[in-house]
Amino acid sequence: MSDTVISTQNTVGAQELRQFIERYERLEAEKKDIADAQKEVMAEAKGRGYDTKVLRKIVAMRKRDKEDLAEEEAVLELYMAALGM
Repeated sequence: MSDTVISTQNTVGAQELRQFIERYERLEAEKKDIADAQKEVMAEAKGRGYDTKVLRKIVAMRKRDKEDLAEEEAVLELYMAALGM
């Protein structure tokens, strides 16, 4: 290969690499913005008297498969009954 072809490949490779890195950095910035917005929502909810710990638990529960959640709740109830709770 000639030096020009190798130089062009290196330049193209460097440009592509830079694009990947810049896209990733933009996504990181967006992720931070979203996390900040989520904190604001929870702060507002807390300011209105809601228990944010419970809200976060509800959000986590809503993400889960309903069957898995129901099974876990049944086992939890079973264990609590065994302990007299």
